Amino acid sequence: MIELVRKIFKESAEVKLAFLELYEERIVEVAGIIATALRDGNKVILFGNGGSAADAQHIAAELVGRFKRERRPLPAIALTTDTSILTALGNDYGFETIFERQVEALCTPGDVAIGITTSGNSENVIRGLRKAHDLGATTVAFTGRNGGKVAEIAHYTFIVPSYETPRIQECHITLGHTICELVDRMLCEESSSS
Repeated sequence: MIELVRKIFKESAEVKLAFLELYEERIVEVAGIIATALRDGNKVILFGNGGSAADAQHIAAELVGRFKRERRPLPAIALTTDTSILTALGNDYGFETIFERQVEALCTPGDVAIGITTSGNSENVIRGLRKAHDLGATTVAFTGRNGGKVAEIAHYTFIVPSYETPRIQECHITLGHTICELVDRMLCEESSSS
């Protein structure tokens, strides 16, 4: 069992380091886009299924609450938290529409929409990102494997180089935390220099 524990931690670290090599500059770029959107009065909209839904909620909570620094709350919403909306949309329109309809209701030009799907092929995430794109939001996909269909839709795609769902999810939350820390720093530096 100790060997299995070591293997899991080693794999997780190796995937994250490989991801970093691919995307370190894009991470900074996307964090800057999010910071600018928030500074300009826009919001971040996040969505995904299962563990990715939990990641969407986690990242939204870090932005609305605080990450490491005391600062004003930042407008972010996870589209996975309102069970009445989710079940009504799923029942009336189909599960594939649950993010698309909410994006249509809430998204405005200048917002940032982050769709999270380990496979890149979750139909409801694809449709949510496509609708956000059409409404003038900057779209970001957190995915894995070969990127899936979301890689063709999003303005910015982060593909974790793994086919193992747990390793992909571990990298996604590290990416989310990193973006939150960079956004905090960017916004705090802007406010202290003005």
